[in-house]
Amino acid sequence: MASRPSRSPFNGPRRKLVLAFDVGTTFSGISYSVLDPGRTPEVKGVTKFPAHDHISGASKIPTIIYYDRNGEVRAVGAEALRDGVQEQAEDEQWVKVEWFKLHLRSRLAPGAGQEVTNKIPPLPLNKTVVDVFADFLIYLFECASIYIKETHANGADLWASVKGQIDFVLSHPNGWEGKQQNQMRQAAILAGLIPDTPAGNERLSFVTEGEASLHFAIQNGLPTGALTKGEGIVIIDAGGGTIDISSYSRNMSPAAKGSFEEIAAPQCHFQGSVFVNDNARSFLQYYLADSPYVDDLEHITRCFDKTTKPRFRNASEPQYVRFGSVRDNDAAVNIRSGQLKLLGTDVALFFQPAIDCIVKAVQEQRHAAHKTISHVIFVGGFGASDYLLNQVTKVLQPLGLSILRPESHVNKAVSDGAISFYLDHFVRTRVAKLTYGKVCDTPYNADLPAHRARVSTVYKTLSGDRLVPNAFDIILPKNTQISEVKEFRRPYYQNWDADEFIQSLNSCSSSVWCYRGLLADPRWLDLEEDNYTQLCSIDIDLSKLPVEKQTKPAGGIYYFVKYDVVLIFGLTELKAQVAWRDKNNVEKRTEAKIIYDPDT
Repeated sequence: MASRPSRSPFNGPRRKLVLAFDVGTTFSGISYSVLDPGRTPEVKGVTKFPAHDHISGASKIPTIIYYDRNGEVRAVGAEALRDGVQEQAEDEQWVKVEWFKLHLRSRLAPGAGQEVTNKIPPLPLNKTVVDVFADFLIYLFECASIYIKETHANGADLWASVKGQIDFVLSHPNGWEGKQQNQMRQAAILAGLIPDTPAGNERLSFVTEGEASLHFAIQNGLPTGALTKGEGIVIIDAGGGTIDISSYSRNMSPAAKGSFEEIAAPQCHFQGSVFVNDNARSFLQYYLADSPYVDDLEHITRCFDKTTKPRFRNASEPQYVRFGSVRDNDAAVNIRSGQLKLLGTDVALFFQPAIDCIVKAVQEQRHAAHKTISHVIFVGGFGASDYLLNQVTKVLQPLGLSILRPESHVNKAVSDGAISFYLDHFVRTRVAKLTYGKVCDTPYNADLPAHRARVSTVYKTLSGDRLVPNAFDIILPKNTQISEVKEFRRPYYQNWDADEFIQSLNSCSSSVWCYRGLLADPRWLDLEEDNYTQLCSIDIDLSKLPVEKQTKPAGGIYYFVKYDVVLIFGLTELKAQVAWRDKNNVEKRTEAKIIYDPDT
């Protein structure tokens, strides 16, 4: 293992606090850093939560909320598991909400469709995922406030000195896109973490769980070859809901100053530990079908999750699920003294989809990567499973890969790594997950077969040009490496008749699309139409742009405006600007508002 990089002292003008919230499918964590001018920032974790006091150093709490019949929050996190809460919830008809994070996912992502929907508990009536997410953020913020005030010297004064000016980092699975980030931002605003103003929005940043995990690994020891030779690494963040696969290498150029670059498009798979439980539940429902203990299916599955699953190491040995008392017996299904006996080979099958998924994903990363990959690093709560690690190692190690798991608490990798992302900013180059472009009408060219094939769709514009509709103008191809400062710029124009112009004077929009299929060079919407989706629209304020008055070929006036849409894909969040030339030919720019398609 190589030593961790050094961190520079904070050079800001005044004290700051950074909070990172890792809202996981099953467990959530909080990390933070107090930034004092002239001092080197440290990553710290909240290790004490309400109703978790009896657990020394507890670093994560269950991602659970109970609502009463009026939609009011009654219990959250570890409080939801206190003795008596379940009975009270049943008596008062509270609604238990868990796995709600998965409701945020893009339904268009691979493997995220109806099959996953069927496995996710529904949200309460009259509650959106943004509502629930906001309620949970409120709770995490309160936990952070209490912990910092109680554990730091002069903690109350410290909190008072930063309250209202806190920066937040929210982590999310690799498969989340702009729409999901926007929903998380709305939840942060609803929770009162930030105001919905430009300054408030600047205080919130996003990082993928894969990139956060890389930062954690850098600070907790990477293989020497990864730091000194730039050897490629795959980060496997195996969590409760998703398994996020990301690949990086250190940029060895002297000018890069030790920064890292993403070397393959990241992946996100819905094969986290909750789906091991789901496989177990399906098996037990069939296995116990003729036993009276089938009525205890949910309780037995929970007991499997808490004890049998994390302890499982050997498929050749029988496994036991203790769920009852000595009076619980059913020899026909191997239940004795409140303990269910299972074949180790059956339990192994519950894990197999996740193992196959990881092996396949790592091989795909090696094939697609811009550099050779030599190492695989496991983090995440599910990544702590010895069986999962050993089975993946058996397949990948013979392929020349070294497999390792940091000794530190891998279940805190994301929240700790999110703080490091904010402080250290190691990744400066990322890889496009999809092919991004613009659906446009292109000038008709009779010499091109693709144009002749669509001659029936050609139409004339106000200026007399002949255009073919539904062309796909690629702005950024999939798997392209892009730096954070790289701009992608496309010229566009709008024209209107006089009547239309008056109605469109204030604004218009330009849409960004993405292609999700397998074609290397997608160019037309009428080929694989289902694989093209509108990602977002860019709102353009026309009042700032110079408008030209033009004469139609057949006579009459129309209005014409031209501009460039500037897209920055290399950050952890898409940014857009509109650029144009004023009457003195000086370029002007303005930030553009991005509106995400609710169906992506």
